Amino acid sequence: MKILVTGGMGYIGSHTVVELQNAGFEVVIVDDLSNSSADIRDAIAQITGIKPVLEVFDLIDKEKTQDFFKRHNDIKGVIHFAAKKAVGESVQKPLTYYRNNLESLINVLEGMNENNISNFVFSSSCTVYGQPDELPVSESAPIKKAESPYGNTKQISEDIIFDTIKVTDLKAIALRYFNPIGAHETALIGELPLGVPDNLLPYVTQTAIGIREKLNVFGEDYNTPDGTAIRDYIHVVDLAKAHVIAVQRMIDNEMKKDFEVFNLGTGNGFSVLEVIKSFEKVTGLKLNYQIVGRRAGDVEQVWADSSFSNKELGWKAEKGLDEMTGSAWMWEQAYRQKT
Repeated sequence: MKILVTGGMGYIGSHTVVELQNAGFEVVIVDDLSNSSADIRDAIAQITGIKPVLEVFDLIDKEKTQDFFKRHNDIKGVIHFAAKKAVGESVQKPLTYYRNNLESLINVLEGMNENNISNFVFSSSCTVYGQPDELPVSESAPIKKAESPYGNTKQISEDIIFDTIKVTDLKAIALRYFNPIGAHETALIGELPLGVPDNLLPYVTQTAIGIREKLNVFGEDYNTPDGTAIRDYIHVVDLAKAHVIAVQRMIDNEMKKDFEVFNLGTGNGFSVLEVIKSFEKVTGLKLNYQIVGRRAGDVEQVWADSSFSNKELGWKAEKGLDEMTGSAWMWEQAYRQKT
């Protein structure tokens, strides 16, 4: 069973490739390497014993995307990660995000449709909920106006997929993740943003190892117990395993409807300061951080009701916060020793 993983050299993509290969799937990756490195393929091979096929091009290029699907028309399913994903950057560069995230999706869906490939897993996000009225947030929560262009691209993408399903043979599962952190237990793959990190934990680990002078904590006046924003942090390996289950569900014709949506989170909310305290406890290090003003596009607090995913997919997040922060630190150290 051949599965295409777009953006498969990225953070969540690479961990998902590992889990797919461990489950016996053949994987082909398309990635433009704009926020990842070709070295990741060797790391995947070290973990699984199999080097996945990699084609390097930008899915915005319609001709190259069509050519790819013609050559790989035996693909049984597509997991679509390829997208820009930094909330703060999307506020500054909205047109870049709309062009990149939406055009690439459209080209992939057209390629699938023209080659009779029907199984599609979409990398969505809890940002589609905006600031929810009720917590924890379930799949039935209303889709509110997005807080950022990034979040809006996820909302629009889900609409594009839903409308395509109505008039084609496409079936899709949208996995709405909360906040993936951590790294593979081998410390061979992890989160490696190019340039200055936009996400919390890479900034934490890079500050701890001395690459960044200081960590900025955005906002201390939120309506939360310690004043800092709350998120549902989930270990990236737990997240990756859910994608394998979703693909298998489609192949086995176990979907209840042609477009399914699942929240992927732990069901627990942790504040920014709680993440920092966990990191300090696990590593024995004191982190240099300062409180600054709020950041545009950030919601105050959000965590998942994952009971539907637990029941319907038979999937559950297993790793705790200390495992997440500890594995991220192991990865950071291992990576810096190689460079």
